[in-house]
Amino acid sequence: MVTSFPPRSPRPPGRARLVLASGAAALALAAGSVVPGNPFGPAPREAQAADGGSTLTVAVAQSVDSLSPFLAQRLLSTSIHRLMYDYLTNYDAKDSRTIPGLATEWETSADKLTWTYTIRGDSRWSDGEKATAEDAAWTFNKMMTDEGAATSNGSFVGNFKKVTAAGPDKLVIELKQPQATMTALDVPIVPKHVWEKVGDFSKFNNDTKFPVVGNGPFILTDYKVDSYVKLKANKDFWRGAPKFDELVFRYYKDQDAAVAALRKGEVSFVAGSPSLTPAQAASLKTADHIKVNDAPGRRFYALAANPGARTRDGEKFGNGHPALLDQKVRRALFMAVDRTTIIDKVFRGHAVEGEGYIPPRYDSYFWKPAAGQKLGHDPAKAGTLLDRAGYRKNSAGKRVGKDGRPLDLRILCHATDPNDKAVGKYLQEWWGDLGVGLEVDCRDNVSDPWYAGEYDLAFDGWSVNPDPDFVMSIHTCAALPARAKESAATDNFICDEQYDDLYAKQLAEYDPAKRADLVKQMESRLYDTGYMNVMAYPNAVEAYRTDQIESITTMPSDAGNIFGQDGYWSWWSAVPAAGASDGSSDGGGSTGVLVGAGIAVVVLAGGGLLFAMRRRSTAEDRE
Repeated sequence: MVTSFPPRSPRPPGRARLVLASGAAALALAAGSVVPGNPFGPAPREAQAADGGSTLTVAVAQSVDSLSPFLAQRLLSTSIHRLMYDYLTNYDAKDSRTIPGLATEWETSADKLTWTYTIRGDSRWSDGEKATAEDAAWTFNKMMTDEGAATSNGSFVGNFKKVTAAGPDKLVIELKQPQATMTALDVPIVPKHVWEKVGDFSKFNNDTKFPVVGNGPFILTDYKVDSYVKLKANKDFWRGAPKFDELVFRYYKDQDAAVAALRKGEVSFVAGSPSLTPAQAASLKTADHIKVNDAPGRRFYALAANPGARTRDGEKFGNGHPALLDQKVRRALFMAVDRTTIIDKVFRGHAVEGEGYIPPRYDSYFWKPAAGQKLGHDPAKAGTLLDRAGYRKNSAGKRVGKDGRPLDLRILCHATDPNDKAVGKYLQEWWGDLGVGLEVDCRDNVSDPWYAGEYDLAFDGWSVNPDPDFVMSIHTCAALPARAKESAATDNFICDEQYDDLYAKQLAEYDPAKRADLVKQMESRLYDTGYMNVMAYPNAVEAYRTDQIESITTMPSDAGNIFGQDGYWSWWSAVPAAGASDGSSDGGGSTGVLVGAGIAVVVLAGGGLLFAMRRRSTAEDRE
C-alpha cells in the first residue's frame, strides 16, 4: 500500500509543521443518502428491530488470538481493536492517505527528532472519562518499558527516546533517530485509568470484564472463545455513531457452513478464510439478495521455511528440518512450485501471481525480481540443486542425505483455509516428483507449533498496511522472542544483518521515493535468502446480504475490500436495509447496494472549509 505523508505547509521558524485537519469533522464518509438540509451530516438510520435496534452479523473463519491490543496479531483481532480504540492517525478509506484520528494535527522539529501531536478534545472513553494525551503517553511508555506490552507493536516504539504529555491535548514524542512512521503509528491508544491496573501484560487477554472501556466507534460487550465477539455502537463516538446498533463477529470453523448461513439470512456478511473460494463466490453471485464483492486484496499468500527457531540471545529451539538451513534446498523446493497452476486451479484467476513481499495494490512499494534473479518454475534445475546440496535420489526415487535418511518434510496448514489444503496436495505431487516427501499437517491452531518452532514449512500470509514498516519489521532480529517458545512479533524467526541494516535505513528516511527504494531492497534481500516464497496475491472475495445491508464502504473506494480494512470504515459506515432487523433476513426485496459510494468531505486545516467531492461509483469487479 502506498504511504502518503501529509503535505508540508511553509515552515515556521525552527519547525516543520505537518497539519492535516482540525476539529471533529476531519472526515465524513456517508455510505447512503445524506440528511436533507444537512449535506455533511450522517446518513439516516433505516433498519429498526422490534426492540429498536439493528444487528450486523459477520461470519468469520479465524478465531481471536487475544483481545489485548498489546498481544493480538491476527487480522480478526487487530480489526476488532480498530473498532474499540482510536489511533493517533487513521487512513482515508478512499486512497489510504494519512488523516487525523485521536490526534487532529502534528508537527515535527527541524531535526525531525521531536514530534508534537494535538489530541482532540471531543473523544471520551465509554465510562465517561475524557481521552487525553496522558492516555497516549502511558500507552507508548508501557510498550517501551514492559516486554509483554511490546509483543505485537514494539517495533513502533523501539526508536522512541521519551514520550510525555505536555498537557491534556499535547503529546510529545522524542526520537533517537528520525522515524518515517510517525504519521502511521498503528498502535491502539488505551485508557490509562483502566490498564494501569493490569499486572502481567504478557498474559492479560482483556476478556475478563465487560463492557470493555474504549473510545472507538464500537464498544466490546461480550466474547466467547471460538464462538462470537459482540460489540455495540458507541453513540458518543466523535466521528459520529455507527448506523447499526450492534456488530457481531460469529466464528464458523467450516466455511461452507458460513456460506449456508449467509444464504439463510442468519448472518449479514461472509469474509471467508480469508476469502471465499471461487466456487462459493460463483454460486453466491446468482443468489437473491446477495452481493459478492470481488476486488484486489491487501494480502499475500506464501510458503515460509523454518530458518531455525532461536531467541534474541541465540538460544536454539524447535525441531525444524536441518536441510532447510541450506539455501540450495529452499530454492529447489520453491522452483518446483508452479505458481501459474496455483492461480488458475486453486484461486481460479481470483489472484495475481506472487513475487515480492508487498502486493501490487501498493504500487510505490511493489517489487518484482529481475530476470536473472527470479526463481521460475524449473523442476529440472530444482533437482540439480538438491543433488548439489547432497540429497540425491536412491533406487526408490527418494531423496536421501549423506546419512541415508530420506528428505521428508512437514508443512503447517490452516484447517479452516481450503486454499492451504488444495495447494498442499499440489506440493505433495510436485515435491514428490523431486523425491521429497511432504506431510500436510492441517490444524485448527497453528500458532502453538509455530511459536515453538516445531515445523519445517508453513503456509503464511499477512495483510499489508498502508505503511509497510510493520510487515517488514517482523523479519528483523529484534522481533525474535525473548524466551524460547513464547509468542513474539517475529513471523518466521528470520534474522539477517543485511536485512536489518536496510530496515534501519528505511525507517529513518523521510523522502518517500528514497524510502520506497530501500523497502524494495529489503524485499529483494528477503527474496534472495529464500526463507519466504510469495506464491500469490489473493483478491478480497466476500459477500453480504443486500436485504440486511443497504450500503457499505470499501477500502479503497474504487474496488477495495470490506473485511480487514486499515480502519473502521466498513462497519462504521454500513447502513441497515429498510426492514432489516437483528441481522436476520425477512425475505424482503433488496433496496439496492452502494459499495463504497459516498460523500468524501475534506476539512482544510485552519480554515475548516468543507468541500464535497463528487460521488465516485465503485469500479467493476476485477477478480
